[in-house]
Amino acid sequence: MRECACMAKRRSLRHIQESGLYDLLGDYTFDKYKTPEPWQAAAKQKAQAYLTDHAGKWFVACGTVGSGKSHLCTALCGAFLEAGKEVRYMRWRDDSTQIKAAVTDDYEYARLINPLKKADVLYIDDLFKGGQPTDADKKLAFEIIDYRYGKRSLPTIISGERTVNELLAIDEAVGSRVVERCKGYCITVTGNKNWRLK
Repeated sequence: MRECACMAKRRSLRHIQESGLYDLLGDYTFDKYKTPEPWQAAAKQKAQAYLTDHAGKWFVACGTVGSGKSHLCTALCGAFLEAGKEVRYMRWRDDSTQIKAAVTDDYEYARLINPLKKADVLYIDDLFKGGQPTDADKKLAFEIIDYRYGKRSLPTIISGERTVNELLAIDEAVGSRVVERCKGYCITVTGNKNWRLK
């Protein structure tokens, strides 16, 4: 006996449903991403290009709250799911807290972190969201990012309010890996571009 080809997609959908991303997949699509401004059109074009040019590369969307970063990242996840990839969604604030709490339990820690490290596609949402990251935050981020950095076949999608320069300032080991992998596929939105308030 062996798994049918659809099992990876079913597992991804189940995990995404549990994480809260499932409800967004229908709303946060490329078709529904509006581009009245040139910067939005450029961001959408870059995200769509990543779908066919992701080998050894990561996609990073950072900057202003409400600027459509999560929309584009979720649209990417949906497209990868449709292509039969196993996608894992990591909501940084929630999942990192749970993983750090299990650090003294080797079995539970491995159970929580290994699927993130090894997924076909990983989406880390709101990396380092909140206050100043602790040493435990940096260590966890490094463990996940370093593993995926060493596996060029694993696309990684990262969104957050912190720019890549801010990631470098927080932790050079984490930031430099992100910077190297996202060359050509980094969207940084600055200024008053919170579309939720318009």
